[in-house]
Amino acid sequence: MSPRAWFNRWRRRLVHAALHRMVFGESSAGQWLPNTRIAPSTCIAHEEKLRLADHVYIGPFCFIEASQGVSLGEGVQVTHHVSIVTHSSHRAQRLLGRAYVAWPGPRPGWVAGAVEIGPYCFIGPHSLIEAGTRLGRGCIVRAGSVLRGEFAAFAVVAGNPAVVVGDSRDGDARWLEAQPELRAHYEAWAGPDSPR
Repeated sequence: MSPRAWFNRWRRRLVHAALHRMVFGESSAGQWLPNTRIAPSTCIAHEEKLRLADHVYIGPFCFIEASQGVSLGEGVQVTHHVSIVTHSSHRAQRLLGRAYVAWPGPRPGWVAGAVEIGPYCFIGPHSLIEAGTRLGRGCIVRAGSVLRGEFAAFAVVAGNPAVVVGDSRDGDARWLEAQPELRAHYEAWAGPDSPR
């Protein structure tokens, strides 16, 4: 574990023990992120390969396995009991049995790939994001979804396996119609062509 990962893990644990609450401020890739917060109960494996932007929220009881790299864009919200994994070894273990541990080369059946989640995505509770998944900006992942593959910006994704069931800009348009003074804030990250 890198010194940064060690420091962040213990800082979260100490503050949680003393105050029993989440704290603002994390470090990622040498950058201080004053508005990013990670619940102390979240487990992060290979934290040195987790890349965060600011304003990210990672809620309680999540599991992030980042051995192949995980990138969370600005404003991403990962609710609770979410798993993000960048490799899957179960096929290789079944195929190789006891030889799995000492296998000399690439393991047959091994699946691995980085996970990228674009800015201002929302990941609902009890979702699983598998190796190689990429979400464009502004996506909404409904609770209990299992994702593998690429999903375009603003997709509303649901199911197991997950499929696109809508466009997040449709809901955003209703809110912006009711509160037009928010349009400049929205367009700053979503672009001027949004909402539709």
